[in-house]
Amino acid sequence: MSDWASIALRFGLYMDFMLLFGMALFGLYSLEGRKRVSGAVLPFRSMLAGTTVLGVLMSVASMVLMASAMSGESDFAELHPHIEMMVLETDVGFAWVVRIIALVVGGSVVLLHQRAPVVSLSVATIAGGIALASLAWSGHGAMDEGSRRYWHFAMDILHLLAAGAWLGALVAFARMAMLDTLQTAESIKLLARVVNRFESVGALIVVVITVTGVVNYLFIVGPELDAVLLSTYGTLLLIKVVLFAGMLVLAALNRFHLGPLLQRSLREGEYRVAANALRRSVLVELSAAVLIVGLVAWLGTLSPDMETAVT
Repeated sequence: MSDWASIALRFGLYMDFMLLFGMALFGLYSLEGRKRVSGAVLPFRSMLAGTTVLGVLMSVASMVLMASAMSGESDFAELHPHIEMMVLETDVGFAWVVRIIALVVGGSVVLLHQRAPVVSLSVATIAGGIALASLAWSGHGAMDEGSRRYWHFAMDILHLLAAGAWLGALVAFARMAMLDTLQTAESIKLLARVVNRFESVGALIVVVITVTGVVNYLFIVGPELDAVLLSTYGTLLLIKVVLFAGMLVLAALNRFHLGPLLQRSLREGEYRVAANALRRSVLVELSAAVLIVGLVAWLGTLSPDMETAVT
């Protein structure tokens, strides 16, 4: 039960911080002027407030669960000194403190969003990036030593930030493509513009995720392949790769077919079919991304050498 609780919390933390970082970043590079104000296009204020508060709560729960798992204690009075030791005397505790401070600062700036949306989104992007990066200290990189440890952390952090940027963009696209939103030609024109604007950002995200993913695999497993595929870790990793490949196909479909189709349809005045096709594609891509995040949360609790798949 504790293993599944840990996986569920890891999944929640990954999703929460990726959304905080990715959607705030999306607001900065995809929208302009008053469109960055919450409610004009996307509900930034409720999203920023919700993810920061939920992130703090889940972070506290994860620290309690981690201390309980390491000490074997379940009573809070007995658990308190173990939590204090972890927070004050370990690297993961230091990363946790930095995360909490970043979330509190990011959440506080939400109050300024309507008056200063750029400032609010910028601070939220930084806070979300710090919170997301802090999760690397509870991953496989924490087991390395020397310079290898820092390189592994760097790859983990870049991988997490790129994944967060992609997930945030997908959620933003899905929200903008909802049926109750696409009621006017202007809203569809805006969707077509941001999809087209995502081209260069999306290409950079794919390159970073691919390169850091390969490097992280070599850090964790090495050049071996056959033996890893016989483990639970390898099976889950293979599923993750297949889902990622599917996301690449859908992203290419959106960029080279559905996006241009939507723009042509706008000029012709018949855009409903193209808009619906783009929405369905984005929702499928988003579903694959959520599954990948779930697999990442699970993979983080496994060792390639210890977990053997059932045959």
